[in-house]
Amino acid sequence: MAQLIFRNLAHDIVWALLALSASLAILAPSIASLSGDFEFVRGASSVLLITILPSVAVWSVFWFTGRRPRAPRALYYQAVATSLSMATLYVVDRSSGVLGSEIRLVVLGLGVFAGLKSAEFLFAKYRRVIPGVLKRVLIVGDGPLAEQMEEFMHANRESYVMLGRVRCTSTVFPPAEEEGGQEEAPDRIGRLLRLAQNFGADKVVVALAERRGFFPVEELLNCKMAGIEVVDAPSFYESATQKLLIENISPSWFIFSHGFKVNWMLRLCKRVFDLSAASVGLICLSPLLPLIALAIKLDTPGPTLFRQVRVGRGDRPFVLMKFRTMREDAEAGTGAVWSQKDDPRITMVGNFLRRSRMDEIPQLLNILKGDMSLVGPRPERPEFVSELKEVIPYYSERHYVKPGLTGWAQVLYPYGSTVDDAIEKLRYDMYYIKNISIILDIYIVLKTFKVVLLGKGR
Repeated sequence: MAQLIFRNLAHDIVWALLALSASLAILAPSIASLSGDFEFVRGASSVLLITILPSVAVWSVFWFTGRRPRAPRALYYQAVATSLSMATLYVVDRSSGVLGSEIRLVVLGLGVFAGLKSAEFLFAKYRRVIPGVLKRVLIVGDGPLAEQMEEFMHANRESYVMLGRVRCTSTVFPPAEEEGGQEEAPDRIGRLLRLAQNFGADKVVVALAERRGFFPVEELLNCKMAGIEVVDAPSFYESATQKLLIENISPSWFIFSHGFKVNWMLRLCKRVFDLSAASVGLICLSPLLPLIALAIKLDTPGPTLFRQVRVGRGDRPFVLMKFRTMREDAEAGTGAVWSQKDDPRITMVGNFLRRSRMDEIPQLLNILKGDMSLVGPRPERPEFVSELKEVIPYYSERHYVKPGLTGWAQVLYPYGSTVDDAIEKLRYDMYYIKNISIILDIYIVLKTFKVVLLGKGR
């Protein structure tokens, strides 16, 4: 969601520049008195700053509340906030006249910006009835995968228009010999294309769970050559959700897809980033360490630090360190079990440490040692890894990179304690490994700060 907000803020800055240009053009005759001195620069800067402030306020609310910004509502709030700002400045200037000579430029800039956001709001609200605005998708296939794609389309009606689903069988697309030979081939291979063109499809999603059977190569090639985008269901799901549909991905998809470029240069850059961030983190947080240790000691008896074996890169075990958040005998009678939400074994101080993520501070030492990275899939216990490998496809592939203090799954998926939660987190982890980069690491770190500030850690 943060990426969406940043993109919208950049979009609003462009609108603010347009509002400034329009204001300067409209007030050109009266702007001459401001040119040649500092007032002109101050006036132009004021337009850019004050115009963008309502948008920053609106997007900040979405950011800190964690609510996904639905386009019509967000644009409506921006238009209202900008209009109120314009009206307030106008009233203050007319009643007191203390705001300076450039206030007309600012008020007009706010007015133009409010008009642009109002037009965006109307467009977003009624875009479903405007031809060519939303992506119109036609699904080719049948079975569970096609049904899953259809459910996804219905759940994301703000971005896609589900045109229908074409069952992929030899009855629907019969081979050439069943239709009288090669002279009828052009008609035969044009069925899917004609259907896509009649419905105005922008994209054809191929949702075939098993490709060793019938596959309409000629039909799909016809659509591709006619300018209609053809994409398989896993790739479409990845671009739409920023996670991988691992249960419906074949090994060949991993082999031939782009990404998964964990080369020596990336490892070197990540290591430098890890060492720098861990060192700065330990220095900045060092005053808190004795206070946290004292609080743990006063809360319940037992050691301050908790050491536990986890699985790292290459399936190699290592000892992870963290501040103790549970009773010392938490697993005395049960053995290794999943940590639950509102787990009764968690102490009062431990609950605070988990929500604030302060219990993870000692893992900065694991990062300095080289067992972990700042960003990566969270390391699991060997007992759970053995169980998850049996039921989750490609689970071992998450161990091709170092585990992380934070990760893509941690900032996008809530706390989980079941196999289904592990599957969902693996989807995010595999997306991270596929698209791994320093820029993505920095983005995840910034998003982690937001999670910590909102107390959503576990």
